[in-house]
Amino acid sequence: MKGLRIQCMGWLLFFAGTATPFCLHAQEPSTREPSTQEALIQETLNHGEPDQGLPTREPLTIEQALDIAEENNPDLIASKLNLERYQQHLVAQRASLKSRFSLDLTPVNYSRSRRFDNRLSQWYTNETLNTSGTFMVSQPILLTDGEISLINTFGWQDNHSIVEGRENQNRAFSNDLYVRLNQPIFTYNRRKMEMKQIEFDYENAGIRYALQRLNTERSITNQFYSVYMAQNNLAISKEELENTSQSFEIIRNKVEADLAAREELYQAELNLANAQSAVEERTVALENAKDQLKQTLGMPLNEDIEVKGEIEVSPVAVDLNHAVQSGLTSRMELRQREIDIELAELQMIQTKSMNEFRGDISLSIGIIGDHEKFHNMYDNPTKNPRISVSLTVPIFDWGEKKARVKAQKIAQTLAQIEQENLQIDIELEVRQTWRRLENLRTQIDIAEKSVRNAELTYDINLTRYREGDLTGMEISQFQTQLSNRRMAYAQALINYKIELLNLKILSLYDFEKEEPLVPVRDLSRIIH
Repeated sequence: MKGLRIQCMGWLLFFAGTATPFCLHAQEPSTREPSTQEALIQETLNHGEPDQGLPTREPLTIEQALDIAEENNPDLIASKLNLERYQQHLVAQRASLKSRFSLDLTPVNYSRSRRFDNRLSQWYTNETLNTSGTFMVSQPILLTDGEISLINTFGWQDNHSIVEGRENQNRAFSNDLYVRLNQPIFTYNRRKMEMKQIEFDYENAGIRYALQRLNTERSITNQFYSVYMAQNNLAISKEELENTSQSFEIIRNKVEADLAAREELYQAELNLANAQSAVEERTVALENAKDQLKQTLGMPLNEDIEVKGEIEVSPVAVDLNHAVQSGLTSRMELRQREIDIELAELQMIQTKSMNEFRGDISLSIGIIGDHEKFHNMYDNPTKNPRISVSLTVPIFDWGEKKARVKAQKIAQTLAQIEQENLQIDIELEVRQTWRRLENLRTQIDIAEKSVRNAELTYDINLTRYREGDLTGMEISQFQTQLSNRRMAYAQALINYKIELLNLKILSLYDFEKEEPLVPVRDLSRIIH
């Protein structure tokens, strides 16, 4: 019977993956030497710790992690560059409304051609050499979408013609100075609309940057506490390994003194192997969590980090109505929906302008002078007024404009529905987060009591185990229970802090500091 029990215990150890050699029959187990066993345990406990001879980075706090992400997070950098791009578009659009100066030069223009004069019904040969330049100052008019320009064209020409063997030649300077006004009528102001659209794009980019900062803060906080929790779990596993190692030594000494059955030693070896495996698994989990955090922070993956945080929770009084109202009045997503509605209205104006009846007025007045001598150009100036009115009259478009207007009305309705749904979603999210906060406060109290009870229970049963009243399987269960209670308590504290952060982001109000949250105060400072 005893051999059968030993055989069953051997199979249990085999399937558990323990490396302890033993027989599957009633043979003596081969146990490790004390020095070898202690060396293996010490190696497992020290696994993953930095070399003491190398310089190590100071442990990161959550505030330091957020500062690093502000400069290195890839998503935040991309959002900042996008904001700067729209700012430059806005700067360019505002600059386009100022006076523009231009100079067009034609240093040399030579031509020789054979032409037919319709007035005299005869052919003639014309040879021309001229040079000219045009200086123009144009000023867009934002109020009316028109443009007023001052234009001056100065030139010199040498014109030579041969008509029926008779030569004619003229060399003279000329200057044409006039003011021109171009004004569209019966249509919308395109310059104003372009300016509004670019301003909305810039504001939208600023909102997206602010939201990205909040999302980055949430992501980093989650990953920061994931690393913190992984460190905590590893520390608990190492403590469990040390306790299991002590239990193993106790039972080994008892077996060697024939005070306990040998199968207890098998169970102790299995417990020890499981404890070593747990340390290794949680070491791997810690390294993976560190890599995730380093990626979000924009740090090199080969750089070792360690986090330091306080997870002490002080109850925060949160008024639900205040949180909901703050979210409905401050959330930037609502402003985004308002921008979408206003952009849809601008798009409707553009859609209605398709195949529209419109006109253009062009008016100019000035003087032109010419003479063989430069200083005599305006001895006999000529006035050159010009005026033109052009109209575009649509006739039939097969219903294209009507269909596009209907489609745009549907888009406007969808934008309004999205805004209304967003308000409901914000209130719903704030309410749910507030309820989770209240529930987590209760869970923290329960988890704290559970840890105290598990510690007392483990201490009592460890004494019973040393006295031989408990088996190795039973003490292992109490050790696992204690570890799980400690991890559950730490996780409850972290969950509370994360939910408090979520509520701050959802309501844009910091209930710990009792002040509104402004994600971005000065966009120009962020960009530059």
